[in-house]
Amino acid sequence: MADTHTALITNDAVVLGLLAIILGFIFKTSSSENPKLKAFYKYVPALLLCYFLPSLLNTFGIVDGHSSNVYYVASRYLLPACLILLTISIDLKAILNLGPKALIMFLVGTLGIVVGGPLSILVVSVFNPDLVGGHGPEAVWRGMTTVAGSWIGGGANQASMKEMFEVGGDIFSVMVTVDVIVANIWMAVLLLMAANHKKIDAATGADTTAIEDLKNRVEKYHAEHARMPTLNDYMTIIAIAFGITGLAHFCADFLGPFFANNYAWAKEYSLNSKFFWLIVISTTIGISLSFTKVRQIEAFGASKVASSFLYILVASIGLHMNVTAIFSNPGLFLIGAIWMLTHASLMLIVAKVIKAPLFYMAVGSQANVGGAASAPVVASAFHPSLAPVGVLLAVLGYGVGTYMAYICGLMMQAVAP
Repeated sequence: MADTHTALITNDAVVLGLLAIILGFIFKTSSSENPKLKAFYKYVPALLLCYFLPSLLNTFGIVDGHSSNVYYVASRYLLPACLILLTISIDLKAILNLGPKALIMFLVGTLGIVVGGPLSILVVSVFNPDLVGGHGPEAVWRGMTTVAGSWIGGGANQASMKEMFEVGGDIFSVMVTVDVIVANIWMAVLLLMAANHKKIDAATGADTTAIEDLKNRVEKYHAEHARMPTLNDYMTIIAIAFGITGLAHFCADFLGPFFANNYAWAKEYSLNSKFFWLIVISTTIGISLSFTKVRQIEAFGASKVASSFLYILVASIGLHMNVTAIFSNPGLFLIGAIWMLTHASLMLIVAKVIKAPLFYMAVGSQANVGGAASAPVVASAFHPSLAPVGVLLAVLGYGVGTYMAYICGLMMQAVAP
């Protein structure tokens, strides 16, 4: 690991420039039509590279991730701005129009992850308690909170958990890999099921007539609202995102110390943390504004601006990673597998009981586990016009991700050996 004296680059402007070049390179190559590159990205997720390549800068002493302020800036300014833009674009009315089964499957998916985390710790601790042990920032349960954030919401929620539960860099490195690899294996299973959805729906007796209405409704909405953004649109997005971020900081600067000074129990629930209040206030204001005309900023690309902030954050998190930690504890992949199996089993059982179409099960699951980046991929495997439904449910995941992952984290803390 690099230290302050041996790091080749200490200027944060240069570090930020390097991260921007790395992200540009990954996005350019991952969208290339070159057969070799397509084959490479078929097996190596672009998101994993966004973490992994910056981590090499830290591992080989080019940059000292721990002395750099790039992550602090990204997590305190870009992360809340990102959460605000993602949650403002939630259309709760449109989600309700999907019918109760779509929402039920999404929420069952969330429940499967919240329950699956502590359950996997309990199962593994029966025959190998050391595997789910650890102390302080490197405790396994702390690392698992970041997976919960990622699997319920996405990268922004994952970063929130990393801060709230003070997760150490080494355990986080391992958990990022567990997260991405286990999630991608499950996505491959969902795509395989999607290819055979007519047979599966026929076997389960699911009613798929609502799916056809859904296709038409989604296509009509996007045809009416989407438009090319102007400079004025982008400045409006920036004003809303950073204006609310400033307000959230203002409130958090008061609430954190208030709870710390007046309530001894506040630390147990992170209520003494300014960062906790920053994230909760940002998310809550974003969801509140989704019921107003402000939500129209999504028509000119609010979520794309949010995603660009998110990837800068992801790359800056990578600067804290030590890639050698990946090989130190392969047993943690077993925990990830048990966790995902709990989520998958619960979804399949409930889908069978309520006769939900496979589409609702697959997209509900991927909206949790994969988020806005991959839920549309699974949705479009059923029909291209259904891709926005994946985004819609995934954005709902961003809204509940911080809250539910926090509850999951407290449950895992309670059962950890």
